Amino acid sequence: MIEIDQLSKHYRTADGRVTEVLKAINLQVPQANITAVVGPSGAGKSTLAKCISLLEQPSAGSIRVNGSDLSRLNGKALRRARRSIGTVFQSSALLQRKSAWENIALPLRYLGVVERDISARVGELLESVGLSHKAKAYPDQLSGGQRQRIGIARALALRPGVLLADEATSGLDPEATVAVLDLLKKLRDDYKLAIVLITHEMDAVRQAADAVAEIRDGQIVQYGVVKQLLAQPDSSLGQRLFPLVAQPGVAELILQLSYRTDVPVISDWISRLSVQFNLRIDLLGAHVEQVNGIQAGRLQVGIHFHQERVPLARLLAQLEQFGLVASVSGSVHQLREAV
Repeated sequence: MIEIDQLSKHYRTADGRVTEVLKAINLQVPQANITAVVGPSGAGKSTLAKCISLLEQPSAGSIRVNGSDLSRLNGKALRRARRSIGTVFQSSALLQRKSAWENIALPLRYLGVVERDISARVGELLESVGLSHKAKAYPDQLSGGQRQRIGIARALALRPGVLLADEATSGLDPEATVAVLDLLKKLRDDYKLAIVLITHEMDAVRQAADAVAEIRDGQIVQYGVVKQLLAQPDSSLGQRLFPLVAQPGVAELILQLSYRTDVPVISDWISRLSVQFNLRIDLLGAHVEQVNGIQAGRLQVGIHFHQERVPLARLLAQLEQFGLVASVSGSVHQLREAV
């Protein structure tokens, strides 16, 4: 588990001015969890990654891994602490003159691990990333996705409890991206890793993350569990995670709907609701797909009342029973509900 508490980082310029890059960041990533960190360029993602990997010392706050504060260490203690955090970079950073096997073995050899144990560990890691058959291959003989998987194996050589993946899928083709993200999920489950996924790609968040934090101007402005965000129609982070493009529509009431993730959605909810309340329902937009094993859906509908207007609270309660969470997006007429 990694716990980041009130983490701040500032730099002092040559003329003495102080630039704050990270401002009181709080974030927890439990074991067997992938938490994505997203945000625009310049938001502080790279600095946060450097602080987590202990390449930068925080100006304030703490970084704890399994209860141990690593943020105030230096010298030998800092070097030992870095072993608990494996890092995968945007480029795999493999040594070109060493084979895949030798690249993975590097950190073990650096620590003086005996050859027998090195062979066992490297063999285990090559099997974990599905590249046992590429042990003797050199980086220029591997695809981009394969190089990244070897980089991940090397990051795990010292059995860290935390894995930092800093833009690990950037520049990869779609097939290689899927393979790397699937591997991260497998390693999360096999090794109970706390994984921090720094990315600008919402597709990567949808496919792999359990939770997501958005950073802007050095602060975390939104955080949520992916499963919960998918069921929140009015969440801006949820809307970007699972976007919906709807056509313009005119109706007495326009609703944004999201599938609940705790119960299945009734498949014929439109016909049932129409009959029950004597409505006409126009489907203005829909996005339904499997997201990381969860059936997710986001819809926009226009409601036309044929007779008496149904109280809004009653309508929303019935939609919830059908497995849908709703919020009002717009209305031609001002709503006047009976309470």
